[in-house]
Amino acid sequence: MHVHSFAPIVDHSSRVLVLGSMPGKASLRAGQYYAHPRNLFWQFMHELLSVDAEASYEQRTAGLLERGVALWDVLKSCTRESSLDSDIVTSSIVANDFHGLFREYPQIRVVCFNGAKAADVFSRNVLGRLGERAGRMRLHRLPSTSPANASVPFARKLDAWRAVATAD
Repeated sequence: MHVHSFAPIVDHSSRVLVLGSMPGKASLRAGQYYAHPRNLFWQFMHELLSVDAEASYEQRTAGLLERGVALWDVLKSCTRESSLDSDIVTSSIVANDFHGLFREYPQIRVVCFNGAKAADVFSRNVLGRLGERAGRMRLHRLPSTSPANASVPFARKLDAWRAVATAD
C-alpha cells in the first residue's frame, strides 16, 4: 500500500524537530501523529514537557508548539504493507522537503529521530542535501516510541527522550 505522511506541525517558535519515519496505520486512520494507544510518544511528552497526554489532539500539538517542539516525518511517501518500518520498500521512499522547511524555520537547530529508521533515512536521503546547515544542527537518534520496540525498557527510552526537553 502506498502511504503519505502528514503536514508538519511547526511554527516560528519551534527549536526542536521530532521526526518519525512514516505514520503507522492507526495514525493514518486517525489523521494524527502517534495515535496508536500503545505508542509512548504522548506519554513521554507528558512526562518531559508537561503536555497533557489526555487532552485533545489539537491541545497536545499546541502544547508541543508552546514548548518549541515541532513534529514531522522524514518520509513524504512510501510503500509499506504493515505499520512496521522494516516493511518500507526502499525503492519507494520519497523524502519530505527539508530544505524548504529549514529555510522557512531557520531557528530549528535540534533534530530528534523517533527510532533508527527515521535517523537512517534522514542520513541517506536528506542530510547530504542540506549543505552547511547540516553542520549547524544537533542530531539525536532516540529509541522508537512504537509498541513494536518493546525490547527497550521504558525507563531507558524515557531517559534518552530527555534530549527533547533539554534541547535549546
